Amino acid sequence: MPQTVELKVGMTCGGCVGAVERVLKKTEGVQSYNVDLQQQKVTVVGDLDPQMVLEKVAKTGKPTSFWTN
Repeated sequence: MPQTVELKVGMTCGGCVGAVERVLKKTEGVQSYNVDLQQQKVTVVGDLDPQMVLEKVAKTGKPTSFWTN
């Protein structure tokens, strides 16, 4: 069953967005994603483990944490 993972990622430019998108494209289980530079929010949908997604995105070198409302 697909689940949604929301992350806060410290992105400052289009290059940052590209780095996050490249990681997500290579991540198994990702069905779709949205990267919002203005909100610094990454939403990922798929059959995946939230902690694994956080760790993969953090490997871009950007500050990464789970999104809190």
